[in-house]
Amino acid sequence: MMMVQSKSVLAVVVMAGLLGSCNKKEEDKSRIPKQYTIEQLASNLSVSAAGFSADESKVLVSNNSSGIFNVYELNVADTTSKELTSSKKESFFAVDYLPKSDNYIYSADQGGDENAHLYLRSKTDSTAKDLTPWPKSANNFAGWSDDKKAMYVSSNKRDPKFFDIWKLETASWKPTLLFENKDGYTPSGVSKSERYVALTKEITSDKNDLYLYDRTSKTTKRLSNDNEAIWFPLAFEKNDSIMYYATSDGSEFTYITKYNINSGKAEKYFEDKWDVVNMSLSENEKYHTIFINDDGKNKVLLFDHASGKAINFPDIKDADVLNVIISPTERNMLLTVGSSTSPTNLYTYNFEKKELKQLTSTLNKAIDENDLVKAEVVRFKSFDGKEIPAIYYKPLQASKDSKTPALVWVHGGPGGQSRVGFSNSIQYLVNHGYAVLAVNNRGSSGYGKTFYKMDNKDHSNGDLKDCVWGKKWLAEQNYIDSSAIGIYGGSYGGCMVLAALAFQPDEFKVGVDLFGVANWLRTLRSIPPYWEAARKALYDELGDPSTADSVRLKSISPLFNYEKIKKPLIVFQGANDVRVLKVESDEIVAGVKKNGIPVEYVVYRDEGHGFVKKENQITTSKKTLAFLDKYLKTQPETK
Repeated sequence: MMMVQSKSVLAVVVMAGLLGSCNKKEEDKSRIPKQYTIEQLASNLSVSAAGFSADESKVLVSNNSSGIFNVYELNVADTTSKELTSSKKESFFAVDYLPKSDNYIYSADQGGDENAHLYLRSKTDSTAKDLTPWPKSANNFAGWSDDKKAMYVSSNKRDPKFFDIWKLETASWKPTLLFENKDGYTPSGVSKSERYVALTKEITSDKNDLYLYDRTSKTTKRLSNDNEAIWFPLAFEKNDSIMYYATSDGSEFTYITKYNINSGKAEKYFEDKWDVVNMSLSENEKYHTIFINDDGKNKVLLFDHASGKAINFPDIKDADVLNVIISPTERNMLLTVGSSTSPTNLYTYNFEKKELKQLTSTLNKAIDENDLVKAEVVRFKSFDGKEIPAIYYKPLQASKDSKTPALVWVHGGPGGQSRVGFSNSIQYLVNHGYAVLAVNNRGSSGYGKTFYKMDNKDHSNGDLKDCVWGKKWLAEQNYIDSSAIGIYGGSYGGCMVLAALAFQPDEFKVGVDLFGVANWLRTLRSIPPYWEAARKALYDELGDPSTADSVRLKSISPLFNYEKIKKPLIVFQGANDVRVLKVESDEIVAGVKKNGIPVEYVVYRDEGHGFVKKENQITTSKKTLAFLDKYLKTQPETK
């Protein structure tokens, strides 16, 4: 569920009318793809990169080839992989190599409880040292000091409600407090000299403040203003005179501002027609990269930092570049690249040789990528004429003579965004003949701040109607079985599934709910303590359960409207979820059962908010398909 997510977006816009006019041409291309099992799709590799080794000959990565995530080392020369950890119970996620060392840092929590710790381990010793051995604390890597002799950690060990910045010298690993956060800030960056700390503070989901704390003078300067806008820091230059930040001040979309710390002068540095969501500087500031959320897909630009001149970025077909790491020598670049028909792969790029090299091949070799469906961006008109963007997956076998069932797919949030990208669960359903329309309902990020705030204190109304009108758009396609359209969602999207069945009971034939909110009053009262900095903003958007807002929150909570649910439902829940408690799903399932409606319930004892273990992901997909085949798909007439 629910932290307000940074804005994001995608490209190639295909209008609903244009798509409709292409139906005949598309039908001519329909074909029966080879059908794959979920085990085959789950054999795809999920991989993420952490960084280069000291000599840049190896890369530290995480992958889930063992069934859960472990840490591996990739050899750049021959792309061979070496297992560094062999956890059987908890997922281990690579963080980085210790500077000038073969030792490495990884992160892990316990059963999805989100209290992650940071561990140090060497390649020759199987024992790990907990660098953050503080009970019931959440700890995040926050970078290396400029001299590489210390690591910064963001931790709530001092106060469960707020994150401080701690400095751990690598010689002793003794923590010292670098920034004490007593006022509900979110520390978001430390300057190279450690003099300045960039801070943000939530006000509403549509407005926050940006501050610069001077550790020398012990003063805090506000850089934002009173306008309704989002502000977030991006990078410090080495000399501590320049800080870059993004803001939507005076604009629908975020852009980059260059702020002179000495003079206090701020000037617009880079903007686009979409949200500019990130900028990073290489080690010695030879390069900088800029990420744009271009209609649901990343566009990445590379620049010579001193001159500001654009440099050609490596060309990868159908690439959605998710991450860029430029090596300390600035000779190599590590790219994390995805697409809608292939899991994420890793590439290296050598600046001197202009040589691009693929390090991984994550798609199971038993799968023909041509049997998978490429996502496309569509738009449809909602109940009030508002144009709603969505990501669409049309089964290859769909035609007017072979109509397919469909699902409206709802992302998490509130404030999330469905994007062009790879999903085993979506491709599995589409491969088995289900069209999927991932709706970016009003309130989604990435489409401007006006669109983003349209669902404030209007949840389960306008945003839900967008999903209903997405269903209507699907029903208009002449290859869709209009009597067989369901709704699927996780987290906030799961709440939308329950809301759809309760408040629009005649629209969707079935619902698939993954850890969805059922009781807003309880969920908002039981948010984790480390969300304290964002509590006010959360209440501003959704409502404060301790005020008169409680009446509306109760009215939009599916739990208090369970008797209206009359369509089959399947619910999945992690027992250790700290965001949407298991009791939420327990109670909605019990309620729907009282209605005499078919309801299936699956609880994973070893998962939290989201399922990371392959075994559980496989079970979720298998049970979902079996449920849809039984209750959603139109059954052939028996003679």
